[in-house]
Amino acid sequence: MAIGQTTASQPLHAPARRPFNLLDYIALVLLVVGGLNWGLVGLLQVDLVATLFGSMSLLSRAVYVLVGLAALWGIVLMLRRPGA
Repeated sequence: MAIGQTTASQPLHAPARRPFNLLDYIALVLLVVGGLNWGLVGLLQVDLVATLFGSMSLLSRAVYVLVGLAALWGIVLMLRRPGA
């Protein structure tokens, strides 16, 4: 192959990476919180969110909703990564 030629598997330039913003970091933290909580539920049958804020209290339900929204945002993060 001659210099400067590319194949179909070689892009001319790599797509620019977009840095994480504050919303991205908040979503990732909430995903970690949710993942750890589900891990505790599975391993020890302890729902840490319910333990801290009360079973199905307004605050615990808010945390569950925020974790769910963070999961939806995680899908957006996966789709916008280069090469996706």
